[in-house]
Amino acid sequence: MRVVVDIQAGVAQRAGVGRYTKALAQHLGPLAGSDELGLFYFDFQRKGDPFPVEGARRKAIRWCPGRVAQKAWKTVYWPPFDWFAGRADIYHFPNFIRPPLSRGKSVVTIHDIAFLRYPDTIEERNLRYLTAQIRRTLAHTDAVITVSQFTAHELQELLGTPREKIFAIHNGLTDDMKRPDPAAVAAVRKQFGLTRPYLLTVGTIEPRKNIEFLVRVFEELKSFDGDLVIAGRRGWKYEPILQRVHSSIRAARIRHIEAFGEEQLPALYAGAEVFLFPSMYEGFGFPPLEAMACGTPVAAARAASMPEILGEAADLVEDFDAGLWGFVVSKILGDRARRTELVAKGLARAQRFTWEEAARRTWEVYRTTASGCPALGTWHSSLT
Repeated sequence: MRVVVDIQAGVAQRAGVGRYTKALAQHLGPLAGSDELGLFYFDFQRKGDPFPVEGARRKAIRWCPGRVAQKAWKTVYWPPFDWFAGRADIYHFPNFIRPPLSRGKSVVTIHDIAFLRYPDTIEERNLRYLTAQIRRTLAHTDAVITVSQFTAHELQELLGTPREKIFAIHNGLTDDMKRPDPAAVAAVRKQFGLTRPYLLTVGTIEPRKNIEFLVRVFEELKSFDGDLVIAGRRGWKYEPILQRVHSSIRAARIRHIEAFGEEQLPALYAGAEVFLFPSMYEGFGFPPLEAMACGTPVAAARAASMPEILGEAADLVEDFDAGLWGFVVSKILGDRARRTELVAKGLARAQRFTWEEAARRTWEVYRTTASGCPALGTWHSSLT
């Protein structure tokens, strides 16, 4: 069996879908066995191989018609993807949408459907594209991978996707996402000028992350003599969010770190007193789980996939009430026993999410889809 994975998101994006694509591809290669793994992408900037993948064959298109093809897929749904990527039994599209195919079967990963639940929080061009293409993708693809049971249920409820077509496979954490040594934490704190204790949130600056609400929570924490650190690049509809940050009565204690490397994240997580994640909607949610892996206690919204992913290893807050959040965070800060308990549970929880397991289950989806065997409910992953 030959599988081709479209790794474009892993080349072009640094946020969740890009990280998923890159990490999954890197762990699919060693598990291919007698099967063949191909990776395809458009190398518009002529940078060469974007990341190493053991045992995989690469194919990159570096000529101008690649951009034309991407635009044509969005408008006239032509030409076929396999004209560029070559022949395969299975094509995997990790970024929501299936382009046209003239041969082979297809697997699509859908990470969330926030564009249906919270359309006002989505960038306008992306909203139009996803809304226009998602039903055609679901109608034509042979199997759908979701990154949580939550998203699987959302697909069934909002789009009527048959249960037997959906495989829920949790994401993993990379091996470097672990508690660093104190020297590394001290170096990152010095680099960013973090001289006081700090609360941390990580994520793209966009409406769904609920940063404006987080600022209100920080304003409630008058007894916390430290900073709020917001680590994330500007996404879309970010202007009013940053305006709220700058107009806060505690603006002098709010730090926005936009330029940082992935290699600095573990130390940034580990240096925080508490990691805060008030996101309104996540299909999976890397940051709170990564914070747990780095030994930081987590308070997150009891929303969307968070109960499934974080379980009892985080303080899950029921409502978006700034006073309630302030009470929960103050308890973590002031109750050493509760803090120790959350750290221990978080470390144990994070260890259960591995890319090796995600890749193994993904190969099972490829093989089942290629053979035409029906999907079984027992294939849905679980953290019980």
